[in-house]
Amino acid sequence: MLRLSLFFLSFSLFAGGKPVFDQILKPCHTELKEAKAILDKLLKPQKVRDQANTLEPYNQIQIHLDRVAGKAELLSSVHPDAKIRKDAEKCEQDINRFATDLSLNQQLFKAFESVKPDKLNPDAKRILTNTLRDFKRSGVSKDEKTRKKIKALEEEITVIGQTFDRNIRDDQRYIEVNPKTGLKGLPADFIASHKPQKNGKVKITTDYPDYIPYMSYAEDAKSRKALWFVYNQRGYPANKAVLKKLIVKRHDLAKLLGYNSYADYVVEDKMVKTTKRAGDFIEKIAKIAEQGSKDEYKVLLAEKHKLDPKAKEIEPFEKAFIDERVKKDKYAVDSQKVRSYFKYPKVRDGLLKLTGDLFGLSFKPNKSVKPWHSSVELFDVMQGKKLAGRIYLDMHPRDNKFKHAAQFTVQSGVKGVQIPEGALVCNFGKDALDHDQVVTFFHEFGHLMHHVLGGDHKWVDFSGVATEWDFVEAPSQFFEEWAWDPKVLQTFSKIPTDLVIKMKEADDFGKAIATRRQMFFASLSLQYYLRDPKSFDPLELLKTLQAQYSDFDYVPGTHFHLHFGHLHGYSAMYYTYMWSKVIAKDLASAFEKNGLMDKKQAERYKKFVLEAGGSKDADDLVKDFLGRPYEFKAFEKWLNGVEVKKPVVKKKKSADPKPEAAISA
Repeated sequence: MLRLSLFFLSFSLFAGGKPVFDQILKPCHTELKEAKAILDKLLKPQKVRDQANTLEPYNQIQIHLDRVAGKAELLSSVHPDAKIRKDAEKCEQDINRFATDLSLNQQLFKAFESVKPDKLNPDAKRILTNTLRDFKRSGVSKDEKTRKKIKALEEEITVIGQTFDRNIRDDQRYIEVNPKTGLKGLPADFIASHKPQKNGKVKITTDYPDYIPYMSYAEDAKSRKALWFVYNQRGYPANKAVLKKLIVKRHDLAKLLGYNSYADYVVEDKMVKTTKRAGDFIEKIAKIAEQGSKDEYKVLLAEKHKLDPKAKEIEPFEKAFIDERVKKDKYAVDSQKVRSYFKYPKVRDGLLKLTGDLFGLSFKPNKSVKPWHSSVELFDVMQGKKLAGRIYLDMHPRDNKFKHAAQFTVQSGVKGVQIPEGALVCNFGKDALDHDQVVTFFHEFGHLMHHVLGGDHKWVDFSGVATEWDFVEAPSQFFEEWAWDPKVLQTFSKIPTDLVIKMKEADDFGKAIATRRQMFFASLSLQYYLRDPKSFDPLELLKTLQAQYSDFDYVPGTHFHLHFGHLHGYSAMYYTYMWSKVIAKDLASAFEKNGLMDKKQAERYKKFVLEAGGSKDADDLVKDFLGRPYEFKAFEKWLNGVEVKKPVVKKKKSADPKPEAAISA
């Protein structure tokens, strides 16, 4: 997951040359003051409008905003101090208000319209074209009354979205179980870290380090059901009215801007272009996975019959548990044994070494900066002797912290001005990780490297992940491929090659069910913002779409949509995950011949995709790397269970196979 602020803005604050994280409002207002001063100068009459007196000052304005917007979003999501979280939300509101004013400033728009594109270099010409497009989409050409309504709606939507996120972040729920029965089947490290309370019961929370292992391994079905139920009640009832209001206000904004729906508005400047194409894509993927999901469900049900011969269906709270049984029985993969191979510190160190080897980087621990929490680790990213960027790893859960996994931009890189900084925010345990969590770690680190390696551009709008939103997940999903390569995993684990191959085969099972589930989420996000809010009730539409796409029935009393955080950040665009996966699978095909550790291809990928940032359209980035437009073939092979190449196991025990392209699920 990627967290992006308005216009891809982000920032870092400096005190004595070092970033600080214990304040926000004062530097926020300082940067806004600087931006306003530059704007005043920019708007003074000019005989001729050009790059020097228009485009470059506007870039400077964005740099000042960049130094506060992203950090405000980060601190509002992770800082342990409630006052700083509140101040950060206030800063976000102030920055977004100023950004909205910019987008609706007709004098500024006319200044950009006066710049002659034929006298600009290609980069400046792209900046001009995109900025004019964004001005027009913002409603700058509307009359004053309409522009005031647009501004009011934008400001209201910011506050509503913050409330939606806060209600999810602060809503940790739990169950209490009998340690003798409720912990049966759980890994030893899990049991050791869950001591009975004064009442003799053990507390199991809805945070990921508790929830994921418990749903996968706990033999106590009643407790699993209870935990699943409270997990799917998060955000209720607080977000019921908030989500409806968010949908309504975004719809009102879209209508003011001249669009039929908010979904039509947000996809217009993306790769997909239209909601029809987005809807058709969802239907295409769901259809491809339909038969496979039916076959997989039959296997799950057959496994449940070993526990309950009269069973007629799989309950949602049983899916992960039964899935583990299938993997163990059919594929000889014991996920608890796999878990024992992946200790968090070794996974972290192995991932840093892998990335360094692939892209010519080194990661130097930085002890001179005090982050927002004592558990956060900081590394300077070095290219030779050059400081190329800085990364923060906030990897373990705590109260009032963002509940999922995401890369937050801290500061965008600007050539000769400031280095890129990014934060990985996850909720892993401090000891053993499930392999799924290892994959998540690789995924989010893929975002981080895209941000850092793409952060050496003059223009803020080209920096890092500033590509079309439905491409931003492609580099991160592509990076997951390395998490399935035996040779890579063995750099930080003693896991046997044949076990990794079995894990891949086991992971292949359930792929179709998972894909259709993703299409349920994608359709939900699209339809919530495609329809007139007066025409549907969010919960009732959820039930309808779940029946259409999911293999599991809706459970009365649950409210998934109220803790589906993407409904704020990604709005109608959850389809982007699968859209990007199609591209990611095609990117992986370039490594098919020589394997994932092919440094020549890695260098080309770094140059043509990561370092390019947003300097080209995503279609062109992929074409530059692959030498052709991206295709659907590799994805279809993956989804249909036909890998491009499987590792070949040599018969000699003394030698591991040379892995080819690892195709993950």
